[in-house]
Amino acid sequence: MNDKVARHVAIIMDGNGRWAKRRMLPRAMGHKRGVEALRELVRGSGDLGLECLTLYAFSSENWKREEEEVDDLMNLMRQFIKSDLDEFVANDVKLRIIGDWRALAPDIVNMLEDALERTSKGRHTVAVALNYGSQQEIARAAASAAAQGEVTEASIAANLDTADLPPLDLLIRTSGEIRLSNFLLWQSAYAEMLFVDTLWPDFAVEHLKQALDDFAARERRFGGR
Repeated sequence: MNDKVARHVAIIMDGNGRWAKRRMLPRAMGHKRGVEALRELVRGSGDLGLECLTLYAFSSENWKREEEEVDDLMNLMRQFIKSDLDEFVANDVKLRIIGDWRALAPDIVNMLEDALERTSKGRHTVAVALNYGSQQEIARAAASAAAQGEVTEASIAANLDTADLPPLDLLIRTSGEIRLSNFLLWQSAYAEMLFVDTLWPDFAVEHLKQALDDFAARERRFGGR
């Protein structure tokens, strides 16, 4: 397999609030523009040869934000599912959800279940992390492995939310912040990482293409020489 071609890319979509602040707009407008950026990226990424694109949409820590902001994010999620599901189906996109998403509001859970069913035959996977925290995911996976009788690297990996996805090749974080924020900690063990200054609402398909070119130029050793 050609390890110069990324199969699985994950993105920490950061910078909506700062994008809005720089324009003296409400944070809600930054989140709205961030959803538009997400939409355009999903539309364009299908031509880049990726098998899976994983997006950090709402973390288990995001509940600590102001209630109004959380409500705005949940409503944007509802709107996105309603407006884009048909397009996902038409473009052969398979939706995957990772995280404790069944703890979200019942109507959102119902919408997500319908979306998962309708897109189940798609060839290009878009995995969305909702109510996701990597430490919690690893703890759940270790507990499941223990209940199955053996705790090893392989048994933990087999019980992760991402067990059926390709290994993570490249993790990108926008907005200039250099941290993982409890995202795909296990999966990132040998992933390449790229931290870019671009705020998420300004991140476009061209930026993803540049990231894939950067990835292709790197030498991956996986602990070897």
